[in-house]
Amino acid sequence: MPKNKRPVARKSANSPEVKDQQQTTELCALALDLADESASGDIISAATRAELAQKHIEFQRLLRRLLAQGKNEVLYGAIEMARDESADAYRYLRNAVEEGAANLIIRRENAPELEIDAFAIPVFVHSQGGLDPAADFQDSDAYDALLNSFTGAGLESPKAQVVLVSHAYDLGEIERINYGQLHAMVREAAQSLTDKKISAAPALERSMAAGWSPTSFGPEDTAVELRFLLGFALKRADDAFYKVPAGEKAADAYFAERAERYQQWTRDCAPMVARCLGRARGADTALTLNFLYQDLFFGARAQGQSEHDMLHLLSTLSQALAGHDPAQAQAVIAPSEDDDEPLLLVQLSLGGAPLATAGKPLDPAADLGLALEDLADALASLGVTDISVSEDPLP
Repeated sequence: MPKNKRPVARKSANSPEVKDQQQTTELCALALDLADESASGDIISAATRAELAQKHIEFQRLLRRLLAQGKNEVLYGAIEMARDESADAYRYLRNAVEEGAANLIIRRENAPELEIDAFAIPVFVHSQGGLDPAADFQDSDAYDALLNSFTGAGLESPKAQVVLVSHAYDLGEIERINYGQLHAMVREAAQSLTDKKISAAPALERSMAAGWSPTSFGPEDTAVELRFLLGFALKRADDAFYKVPAGEKAADAYFAERAERYQQWTRDCAPMVARCLGRARGADTALTLNFLYQDLFFGARAQGQSEHDMLHLLSTLSQALAGHDPAQAQAVIAPSEDDDEPLLLVQLSLGGAPLATAGKPLDPAADLGLALEDLADALASLGVTDISVSEDPLP
């Protein structure tokens, strides 16, 4: 007689896989409910408001727990699930996860609440030969001056404690930092700023372990490289420096003043940043820096990625236009048909003959109309004037 086969073991209801799936579904469902009510603008009853307030508490509690546990599969899975269900829920959930990963509230007995944020500053570095990784953050005097400038120049509160990572992250390094890892880095930074004793920072060390991606710039090549300054700011949660005024005009003035202070900082501190970045591999020429705006980690990363993608697209199209009059070319801009990895596509032609087709990644949460408009403006900078824009996918 044939031997009986051992029955396949069923997954326990309490298995890690089942629990993760339950948490993925729960986080997505809460985001759907909260996003729908936020977007509707309808007048709701007191009972509904109370129910939504309770769901918001549950949402934040679950999100904090998942971040603290480093449950990246659940977090990314819930965001993808929300993307399939609702654009509003996708934006709501992704923004909440990104802000939660970059932020930590520290509650202490008989003491005011503290808050720590991870911020980043993208900077494009123009050099001859490309940056030398061996020279990265080797100037301690420049580092100290740069660190002090964040509070001295008004980028952060005068009462805040700021720590700056003594490493300029390249795009590959910054892209590998996920939600759970960043939140662990925020916790490590908080511990270093609140404890007197030196403690290990494995998440931070892991973020720099791979180093910069290799480049192929020769000593005489003109190089443009994207780098990110990464820092952490610890302050009282009720610090008035960060409180945005309630009125629209007052809020606009508040942000305008912040932007002005930042622009002044980029002018004053560019030499210190250049000294921290070190030198290029080519001739002994000065680095030229172009700063994007300071933001929380994921916002700054998205800024840098988008601008990097735009420059790559324009470089491709500029090469295709070489030897031709750009004013005689025709360009068609439209989204791709790929919903999984959406792109903005540019079809470039001259007298009906195709010259090039190139694409730029499109953020699923972005406003399509604005993204198309920005790309059209960028194409105009190449001298292309005959530009057609469509929100319908290209055939």
